Amino acid sequence: MSVRHFLDLDGAATLPTEALALVDQAVADLVATRAMGAVHGQAGLGKTFAVEQALARRTDRADACWVSFPSRPTMRLVAATLFAELCGVAPGRRDRFALSAELLEQLADHRGRDGRERLVVVDEAQQLNRECIEFLRYLHDHRLTRFGLLLVGGDGAWQVLAREPMLRSRIYRRVVCTPLSGTQVCALLPRYHRIYDGVDAELLLFVDDHFAHGNLRDWAAFTATALELCQDTGAEQLDEQIARNAFALHGGVRPRPATSSAS
Repeated sequence: MSVRHFLDLDGAATLPTEALALVDQAVADLVATRAMGAVHGQAGLGKTFAVEQALARRTDRADACWVSFPSRPTMRLVAATLFAELCGVAPGRRDRFALSAELLEQLADHRGRDGRERLVVVDEAQQLNRECIEFLRYLHDHRLTRFGLLLVGGDGAWQVLAREPMLRSRIYRRVVCTPLSGTQVCALLPRYHRIYDGVDAELLLFVDDHFAHGNLRDWAAFTATALELCQDTGAEQLDEQIARNAFALHGGVRPRPATSSAS
């Protein structure tokens, strides 16, 4: 399984954040216990990347089935998508009841391809409505099934999931992804890309305060633009003028986004 950096940024390194380590441990635990977990946080914080990397480290043990859905999908769409991913064939005209029966049969064996442990990953979980969440819980909790279930979601995901007490009480591992703090930015960014090597912490904080706000995707977008500007000017590292020019190419400085509750 190949894990790609946002924008396929040349020379980017994977930052050893606390969230990355926690997601790695959570995935390991869900694979081992076949339990249910959740990874959530604002958009752009590296949730999907962290899950992909954790699974890439366990290709010999985990067989991951990835699914995602549009806003407020029907139960039939959830069942049909899962069926297609797990069975490798289109669901045809089967109704959701027939699909549910076949999914229970398919998920009765905790072993996926090549005998590896099965883990179903639902991305963009905040799109699910109550009926779809209950359907996933039903599949996972059925006496016949044996598989791990990981729900990955952006803004509002935990609020959606936590509305269902029967689901919330079954979450065995939960990782809340948060933006990098100023201290983390100064410690980690020089390890992220060579254009930050030797750059003063004051300049890194300037970029973070005016543009990235601790968001890994925004830092990646800024870095890709700044790298092009460095190459155009022959600069080896970021300076304030390059930073300001990069801001301009992205439409100017960005206000700090409002934070959503993770409780």
